[in-house]
Amino acid sequence: MFYYALKMLIGDRAKYFGMIIGLTFASMLITQQSAIFAGIMSRTFSFLTDVGLPDIWIVDPQVQFIEDIKPLQDTEVLRVRGVEGVQWAVPLYKGQVRARLPNGIFQSCTAIGLDDETMIGGPPVMIQGRLSDLRRSDGIIVDETGARGKLARVMADGRRVPLRVGDTLELNDHRAFVVGICKITQTFQANPVIYTTFSRATTFAPHERKLLSFVVAKARQGEDVNRVCANIRRVTGLAAYTPGQFKERTFMYFLKYTGMPVNFLTAVALGFIVGITISGQTFYNFTLDNLRYFGTLKAMGTTNRMLLRMILFQALIVGAIGYGLGVGLASSWGAILGAHTQIAFRLPWQLLLITAAAVLFICLSAAALSIRKVMKLEPAVVFRS
Repeated sequence: MFYYALKMLIGDRAKYFGMIIGLTFASMLITQQSAIFAGIMSRTFSFLTDVGLPDIWIVDPQVQFIEDIKPLQDTEVLRVRGVEGVQWAVPLYKGQVRARLPNGIFQSCTAIGLDDETMIGGPPVMIQGRLSDLRRSDGIIVDETGARGKLARVMADGRRVPLRVGDTLELNDHRAFVVGICKITQTFQANPVIYTTFSRATTFAPHERKLLSFVVAKARQGEDVNRVCANIRRVTGLAAYTPGQFKERTFMYFLKYTGMPVNFLTAVALGFIVGITISGQTFYNFTLDNLRYFGTLKAMGTTNRMLLRMILFQALIVGAIGYGLGVGLASSWGAILGAHTQIAFRLPWQLLLITAAAVLFICLSAAALSIRKVMKLEPAVVFRS
């Protein structure tokens, strides 16, 4: 019977391709917009992703997300080091500095100041140079995207020459010498990222009474990280989070206080509605056109349960094809643009399941419209006509 159901489905080419196109567009739009949303949200805590060695982040208790920096006293590093269960703790600076380009244009940059001794918190991948080169006088490391983009030199003929090792920058009226180029996870603000030592970063930064952004620490081997965080909160009065907790805090802040979720959910809902409308209507019309065949099968003794299976089989066939094409198109679009642009596109396996569930619901909804008509069909009506 499934063979005849497939022949009925493919036999009406116009409606068959119409249903596939509708489901392809729906699954592509749902996957694409969800992946862009996931990519943008992952960039909000990209700094946490790149700094992988510490397993505890200590901040001011009023900090709401990673960019909400409230400076601490330098002595907090020593207090954290004295807490039971802490193996080591180092300072980390993160702030905004102004770079003056050779053409006189000012560019805002994110400066990361690493512990002078250990260099903990450095970039995950070095393309040119070494992390230890930061110990050279006035040394900085620039991220690859910033070096090729906003910090590139613009020549008289309009060509952009990427920043290279050996070039110099002026950061808040201080000379900085490029000693390396690194690759990092793209940030939410898309500003160039500059790495240097903590002491040098505080020199580049605008003068403030407090300049310590974070204290990053490592729990001793065998110690429960959550228990160590509780000890730090109890002893110092500061907030202490694991990287996962800090990421979740940042994610929830942007989810709650920005309009991004509403904007992207609107596009996802549009794809869902389009899928139900086009596929449901087309599948219903397909069933109406084939009522005489279903009536004939009923007259020959086919049960309602078997007809139900045939209709579900037809709906799932077009759903699987539409889902595969839609996800494939969305993935290809993200891979191609991601390699040549700074578009935020992240496609975890959970999104594939969400899209599959949405397409399955669309198919079942479309089938439900047809099933009701077939279940009430009287075979005699077909023969009288």
